[in-house]
Amino acid sequence: MGRSQEFDTTAVVAAALDVFWARGYEGASLGDLESATGLSRSSLYNSFTNKRGLFDAAVQMYLEHVIRPRLRSLTKNPGSDAVDDYLSSLAHAIGTMTADSPRRGCLLLNTAAGLGAHDDAVAAVIRAYRQELAVAIRSGLQAAFPNETDAALEDRTRILLSCTVSALVLARVDTEEAIATLESAHRLNAEWQSRNM
Repeated sequence: MGRSQEFDTTAVVAAALDVFWARGYEGASLGDLESATGLSRSSLYNSFTNKRGLFDAAVQMYLEHVIRPRLRSLTKNPGSDAVDDYLSSLAHAIGTMTADSPRRGCLLLNTAAGLGAHDDAVAAVIRAYRQELAVAIRSGLQAAFPNETDAALEDRTRILLSCTVSALVLARVDTEEAIATLESAHRLNAEWQSRNM
């Protein structure tokens, strides 16, 4: 009989998530992952098959516990101020992140230029993530502008999504500019609302 698992999988994946978030997939060594999780290489391999299996588990945790809760205000019965609330909460999260936090920026966007550029499965996850963000933002815009044309909603969605992605990338290196980008998006949304009155 095999040995029973003697560790908390959720805690292990959460620890690995911070390593991948801080260093990216390619920058996270097995030694880093062993140190962070407290598991030996053989235990990691037995539980997750390989580094990629652990990364995939970390991505799922990131989507379920970081991304989707933040998007909920846009997707679950959004009010007319849902987009403003989303942009403000994202700016607040970026602004309160300490410089030494491993959770600066976005795990998936941080991964996009590295692993995502040459791994079809990761690229598909990143494209699906972008689509999920777009659908959520459009849902919030639809609540704010119920009589707007589909073409206008699509354009506004793309603009706000671009601002969001830019801010999340900038958050790794320039917190002030990341917040300024979100504030510009907020002002643009307010201008659209004033035209709609």
